Amino acid sequence: MHSEDTSVNQRFGTRAGLLLSALGIAVGTGNIWRFPRIAAQSGGDEGAGALILAWVLFLLLWSVPLIIAEYMIGRRFRFGVIGSFVKGMGRRFAWMGAFVAFVATAIGFFYAVIVGWSLYYFFQMLFFSLPADNVSSVLIWDSFQASYWPFAMHLMAVAAGAFAIWKGVKSIEKVNKVLIPLLILIIFAAVIRAFTLPGSGAGIAYLFRVEWAQLQTPEIWLQALTQNAWDTGAGWGLFLSYAAYMHARHGTVKNAFITGLGNNIISILMAIMIFGTVFSVLQYGYGYANAEVLEVMKTSGPASTGLTFIWMPQLFEKMGGGSILAVFFFLGLACAGFSSLMSMLELSTRALVDRGVKRNKAVLIIVSFVYLLGIPSAISLDILSNQDFVWGLGLMISGVFIAAFGIRYGLTRLKAETEFAPGDWFPGKWWDALIRFFVPAAGIILLLWWMWLSITSFDPEAWYNPFRPFSLMTVLLQWGVILGLFALFNKRIAKLYR
Repeated sequence: MHSEDTSVNQRFGTRAGLLLSALGIAVGTGNIWRFPRIAAQSGGDEGAGALILAWVLFLLLWSVPLIIAEYMIGRRFRFGVIGSFVKGMGRRFAWMGAFVAFVATAIGFFYAVIVGWSLYYFFQMLFFSLPADNVSSVLIWDSFQASYWPFAMHLMAVAAGAFAIWKGVKSIEKVNKVLIPLLILIIFAAVIRAFTLPGSGAGIAYLFRVEWAQLQTPEIWLQALTQNAWDTGAGWGLFLSYAAYMHARHGTVKNAFITGLGNNIISILMAIMIFGTVFSVLQYGYGYANAEVLEVMKTSGPASTGLTFIWMPQLFEKMGGGSILAVFFFLGLACAGFSSLMSMLELSTRALVDRGVKRNKAVLIIVSFVYLLGIPSAISLDILSNQDFVWGLGLMISGVFIAAFGIRYGLTRLKAETEFAPGDWFPGKWWDALIRFFVPAAGIILLLWWMWLSITSFDPEAWYNPFRPFSLMTVLLQWGVILGLFALFNKRIAKLYR
């Protein structure tokens, strides 16, 4: 059954609108809030360049091939994630599409909370003076977390998201045409300012300096793959959902490369800005040594709350023009997060629209669901950190499932049924090999590797405790419950999309 809702027949008006919306998927808080933290935590004594190398490699071998696959699947079937899996893989695999859709939605639960934080700090920086020291900055954060503001800002984020997707791709395109250019301008201004700070070169040099021995450790490769999946949006099903609204003339392969490369460039620019700023101010303003600076970046609170929301405001206070930069930094963070949140809400909404629910009713159902299930993350940073960990790793399974879709449907058949725009590149045997062999192998091997290390090295004393936020068992339990439910109700899910 395909919905009678006219929004399903909409198309992106221009290629620029499509690309900006695709960048809106890729560029989010993962680039600004998550990537610099992962780079710092994965860095060695001399540098974080090993992570950067592995991360760029996975962009080309994992993310771009999966984005191409999602574009082709979405254009071929003109359904959302679950409907596409049912139509393309068969009714027996509805559970697989449901899992892909759920992972992106589960990330949306806590992601909306972080967007709410960003909005709050934008207003805080706009109307109040910057904190002069760590005590003042911690007080602002603790007062915010102890109040009702996290719930109110979480509600504001999902309500704004509902408004942005209310009329389908037309409203999504309009919002992204404003948000993404504004975000890019803010990022370039912040990076230029960071370059002018005394001593910022030390932080930037650390970011790119490679400790080659680190490439022998599995943690680097695991972090590089999960972060690449996180910050590009590859394997989430988000590009698949937007691709249902693509014109054939908009192209496929070139757009995937532009999206992936554009995303990683923005991640690098934000890391340059944050590493340069943190090294400069902590060394020149506070007299910290390199090791102390890195300790701040690695250990500043769960979910990187310390680095982004406690340290950055007080660092801006030490800079000339810092009050203006702080306003734009948090505005940029809010814009980036909101553009990605829109795509998560659209993915879930489209799943309901495909089975016949009117768009306005589907939007209200999804935003209510996202708000209610995001409340635990608004209450507890430990819960938010746990959900970030569990479903961030879940993206590897989602990527493997997207590859499995292509393999079962037939990669040659999928390419033959895709109308490639004039001047677009053709995905040759290199793409077939990456989807057929590399993506499944990399996802499965790294997951098994991580499980083994969780038992033997990371947490040998308590890996089996599901109540520890970063244990193997908390991941397996949550994945197992969701996969079990979808497998149990597979026939019922498939009937909804017949």
